[in-house]
Amino acid sequence: MDFNSLLHEIGEQLDSDKLAALKFLSLDYIPQRKQEHIKDPLAFFTALQEKRMLEENNLSFLKELLFRIQSLDLLVKYLGVTKQEMETELQVPGKAQVSPYRVMLYNVFEDVSKEELKSFKFFLSKEISKYKLDDDDMLLLDIFVEMEKKLILGERNLDALKKICGQVNKSLLVIISDYETLMREALKKTFGALHFEVVCFDDCTANRICEVLKLYQKMDHSERDCFVCCILSHGDKGVIYGTDGQEAPIYELTSYFTGLKCPSLVGKPKIFFIQACQGDNYQKGIAVDTDSGLQEVGLEMTLSSQKSYIPNEADFLLGMATVNNYVSYRSTTEGTWYIQSLCKRLTERCPRGDDILTILTEVNYEVSSKDDKKNMGKQMPQPTFTLRKKLYFPLH
Repeated sequence: MDFNSLLHEIGEQLDSDKLAALKFLSLDYIPQRKQEHIKDPLAFFTALQEKRMLEENNLSFLKELLFRIQSLDLLVKYLGVTKQEMETELQVPGKAQVSPYRVMLYNVFEDVSKEELKSFKFFLSKEISKYKLDDDDMLLLDIFVEMEKKLILGERNLDALKKICGQVNKSLLVIISDYETLMREALKKTFGALHFEVVCFDDCTANRICEVLKLYQKMDHSERDCFVCCILSHGDKGVIYGTDGQEAPIYELTSYFTGLKCPSLVGKPKIFFIQACQGDNYQKGIAVDTDSGLQEVGLEMTLSSQKSYIPNEADFLLGMATVNNYVSYRSTTEGTWYIQSLCKRLTERCPRGDDILTILTEVNYEVSSKDDKKNMGKQMPQPTFTLRKKLYFPLH
């Protein structure tokens, strides 16, 4: 069967609800304004082809879409792929292309009954026009789109959705929570395997973030070798945001652990990994000549045992997901590009005896190689450090 005939056969099996689901899951690639004219599956396929998301030798996005909407019969019959094969493939970093945010919203949609849909419309009667809400054909997916237009729903703005879900059906909050904790669980697993005692603090206000770090500042770390703090939030240049929208300056957070303020960590590594945007701009890529691969850079850090004093801010490492003024991105399957790569590289390279700066150089290389197809953007992580020795995380 030739390519066009294949698409025609698949399109014949997709009803209006399935088409609506496919369009919603593709919003990161085909904007809403361009979707308004798509009334049938073939027009949708054409739009995907125009974006080069669907080609005769590249059916990966179509396979994923059919998998997401549970059209498993079409997957097997026309594309020769089983559910189990798709599940395995989408576990591979970088393979999936539908954002976890879209998948989460679609899963909420799938779990909402007709009666609960009426409740959603009721709670949004002040934000969305009555004309649209009275349309019997309006799906929850359409409501999500309207919420996004009104700026009351987004990847970084789930408060309104959580509030409504809590009033309509509290079990829906589990779906949102699973989405929000992707990176926390990855970090917990990674550092747990490296023999760290992992403690998680969720949904912290800016003041609470400071309180938690002050609590650890006052602890006796004499029996500990290293302190690591991972913060996953939203942010802007030099700051991160708490759940209350208030700012917490990054420099202030790290300053709690200087030698004078936290004596029991003097001479020990104090590591901070910050996953947060540092602005609203998108980094652009430039053309470079490629070689055979990542060039290794040797780094020797020496410490004289004769010294009695060390600088107050010695032995810090700050790993930022992105440089100042720019956004950071979420992975299509496992959360953010930076934390995904960090966990992957720590898991792979620590057993091989690589030091942390070598690992972070690989993280820089991997993340900077990724592309944001929607905004033609790139991301460049930024580690800065005052470490005086090479730092290793041994497994034994």
